[in-house]
Amino acid sequence: MPHEVEDETTVNSSYSVTVPAAVRREAGVEAGDKLRWRVDEDGTLSVEVIKQQYGAFSKLEPVDTGEPTDAAEDHDLIAGDY
Repeated sequence: MPHEVEDETTVNSSYSVTVPAAVRREAGVEAGDKLRWRVDEDGTLSVEVIKQQYGAFSKLEPVDTGEPTDAAEDHDLIAGDY
């Protein structure tokens, strides 16, 4: 059962903060995740964890376009610019 975790941290001179370890553990924050900051009309600050997605394309099946491709050569081509 999730429980409430509260901690505090200090904003440094470059306006960076460290997420306290107990908060990281409880929220499941890992390196590479993003934090989305929001301030409501009443001034309430909230933070949402945006999980880093690994292997987002790993389940895609290759498609035969009928033409040979070379990613190393073709990666900078703009559609229609051949």
